[in-house]
Amino acid sequence: MADLQINLAGIKSPNPFWLASAPPTNTGYQVQRAFEAGWGGAVWKTLGDPILNVTSRFSSLDFNGQRMAGFNNIELITDRPLEENLREIYETKKRFPNHAIIVSLMVEPQQDKWHEIVKRVEDVGVDGLELNFGCPHGMAERGMGSASGQVPELVEKQTYWAKEVAQTPVIVKLTPNITDITVTAEAAVQGGADAISMINTINSLTGVDLDTWNTVPNVAGKGAHGGYCGPAVKPIALNMVGECAKNPRINVPISGIGGISNWQDAAEFMLMGATGVQVCTAVMHHGFSIVEDMIDGLSNYLDDKKVKSVNELIGKSVPKYTNWGNLDLNHTVIARINNDVCINCNKCHIACEDASHQCIDMLKDSNGVEYLQVREEDCVGCNLCSIVCPVDGAIDMLDIPSNQPMTWNEREAVIKGTKVKSEVNIGK
Repeated sequence: MADLQINLAGIKSPNPFWLASAPPTNTGYQVQRAFEAGWGGAVWKTLGDPILNVTSRFSSLDFNGQRMAGFNNIELITDRPLEENLREIYETKKRFPNHAIIVSLMVEPQQDKWHEIVKRVEDVGVDGLELNFGCPHGMAERGMGSASGQVPELVEKQTYWAKEVAQTPVIVKLTPNITDITVTAEAAVQGGADAISMINTINSLTGVDLDTWNTVPNVAGKGAHGGYCGPAVKPIALNMVGECAKNPRINVPISGIGGISNWQDAAEFMLMGATGVQVCTAVMHHGFSIVEDMIDGLSNYLDDKKVKSVNELIGKSVPKYTNWGNLDLNHTVIARINNDVCINCNKCHIACEDASHQCIDMLKDSNGVEYLQVREEDCVGCNLCSIVCPVDGAIDMLDIPSNQPMTWNEREAVIKGTKVKSEVNIGK
């Protein structure tokens, strides 16, 4: 049976599944129940100067019958006294010494405030700290959260302040509400971060009630932007993890966050460079028990792949993730319809005809029975037909490797070289 233990920047955990800093880690009662269920670690809900939360504060985006495809919140950091949280952290760590307890922190960008909270939290025996530079709402309006996380100089400076006194590993949690997350990731590394975590939530507004014209959610008829998470943000998070993992200047472990709902998602994040993952929305939807399937599924997957340790997954797909200019322009993919499986719903024909390259023909056989066929010489391999097809196996996308690979960068180099040579000849 594969070994699921991880070590993220010195923080050991029995498995890679951690709870993210969020409502499920608000109390000792919750974190202890999570550990009993099988979670390997938990990032305690962000501590700082307690605030007053509003109601209502959650909303969700449902899509095609799927509840909580996306999730929005305008909840802030802890609204409980610091002393109460610290007491419960101490009790939880004492009861579960082999599970990872990391505490999320957010204070004003002042050196003395970072020194004070780091010392107080570490005194109760935590395994690590996570600096919250990502929260996009409420706290940002007060100069904290993403307001700090969008400024590389502040990320570096505050990380350095925390590291001045920290005795445990420091993880910096990054905001996705920025043009290039690698810039702030590099700043965190420059400040001495032992690891980074990403992504925090994305600025969002779930919707507008067409009867009342109120935003969703709203507080007494007034709304505000919130933080977006859940399955809908996974592609954004996966890209940002990959961008940081392939950057040689970001040479610290990554804790992956963003839309992780099952073991497959976790495996993808680890293949793209994450050492472990953090989960929130899926727990809010289904409860702590989902970790059982995550552990079993990942363990079985590793066994099937004959992989002895989950750590062998980390970063294996990163070398395959490159810039567009390095892709082979001569590589060919074509679609082929399997008519013995096709149900003739014509979705592929409609999609190709209206939104792609008009290369799927509606034909009739000798008996007058209609069937669909791809004109392979006109197919550009865009995948749209296979994406809209409701039947597995009805459409195959066939790879036809090129004999003469040519990337855009190589092409441009040839063109540039030819142009230079031509100009030299003209000069002669």
